[in-house]
Amino acid sequence: MDIKNDLKNIVGAVKDSVNEVIHKSTADAEHARREAAGDTMTPSEHLGSIANEATNSVQASIDHAKVEARKEI
Repeated sequence: MDIKNDLKNIVGAVKDSVNEVIHKSTADAEHARREAAGDTMTPSEHLGSIANEATNSVQASIDHAKVEARKEI
């Protein structure tokens, strides 16, 4: 049964690591989009972009925490 749990943890850790990279990339892309657009963004677009970046950054942090928690098991 240990092998089954180990494999389950490895698969979960890989999935969480991939999700972390995806969320970080999305957050970075959103930040870059906002910098490139500059003053051409409306205030609501700007706030939406900030919220999207923050959401993806938090999701990346959660995925990272999951990977770290699996290491403790």
